[in-house]
Amino acid sequence: MLEQYKQELDALNNNSHLRSIKDFSQKSGKYITFEGKELINLSSNNYLGFADNEEITQEFLDFAGAKYPLGSASARLLTGTLPIYKELELLLCKLFNKESALIFNSGYHANVGITSSIAGKNDVIFSDKLNHASIIDGMKLAGGKFFRYQHNDMESLERLLIRERKNFDNAIIVTESVFSMDGDIADLKKIIELKKKYNCLLYVDEAHAFGVFGEKGLGICETLVILPEIDILVGTFGKSIGSMGAFAVSNKVLIDYLTNKARSFIFSTALPPISIAFSKWIIENKLPFTLEKRKKMLTLGNKLGSQSHIIPVIIGGNSETEQMCKRLFDAGYFTLPIRPPTVPEGTSRIRISLTTDIEGKDLDKLCTITGLTNKTTQD
Repeated sequence: MLEQYKQELDALNNNSHLRSIKDFSQKSGKYITFEGKELINLSSNNYLGFADNEEITQEFLDFAGAKYPLGSASARLLTGTLPIYKELELLLCKLFNKESALIFNSGYHANVGITSSIAGKNDVIFSDKLNHASIIDGMKLAGGKFFRYQHNDMESLERLLIRERKNFDNAIIVTESVFSMDGDIADLKKIIELKKKYNCLLYVDEAHAFGVFGEKGLGICETLVILPEIDILVGTFGKSIGSMGAFAVSNKVLIDYLTNKARSFIFSTALPPISIAFSKWIIENKLPFTLEKRKKMLTLGNKLGSQSHIIPVIIGGNSETEQMCKRLFDAGYFTLPIRPPTVPEGTSRIRISLTTDIEGKDLDKLCTITGLTNKTTQD
């Protein structure tokens, strides 16, 4: 029986498609040590540099002491909820001006749990074609129907709404705000128009925008002043906040519903209390002071041709993308090839992920090698 699995692995390898877990000897700031070489890390979601900052870690540990256990040993609905969980959820409610919040163990847990539970057999989900795999997996598990509209194409979405909305009881439009592999931004104001016109709920995943966009760091919806129009908003603590976990904010009815129906929440041991405390501490004590650094990072992303801090360099073929990663490694950069099914066939790419530690001059050689417009050090 194992021979079949081995054949599939061989086929992946022959197509430059085989994935493996990398071993790193050190991560610090904008650098990562891999295969004995110190490289500029362009593959991290540690956008604000909180995850591996020794000073911040020590400052938090001095604050926390032994107040928070290292494990919860239970699901939230059993004995896995301590006061710190509710404190963080109340903080999120206050920040987003929403009635309720619910913490999940990861962005994957959040999206799978929400999309699989909110659409019953008489309901429908309309999803951007480039939404994250966690959203797609949740839709596949849901009892309802789902349709995928062309990426960020509002005409495609409206055609589906005209054709299908009348056939279902409830409808949900789902989109990322900043798309994780392309770095572009959803047309949320137009989506809100369509949501109202066709009587839908709107669910926005701000995973890559939370902590980066907005005066308070709440994301694209804060920037566009549309938070009241979002029915379910998801964010993560594992990227900009440098911790782990995710959350949903919404009205009380929907959060109570998810508490009772989202299997990824119900059947998961709760996150360690100390991780919850760290997320809350970062949001209260560090995030408010990052505005200028965030603005600088986003300006750099714009100069590299992106709407955000994520810059795709689309190569096309798997083998060619791996070769580009090797060239960048030799030039002092750590990047990873992004291949199908993460991205569509024929669009394998390097995903450059900026952090606030990276400066324009750090990217001069990269721009020369990849052909990106080298505007980063000209101003």
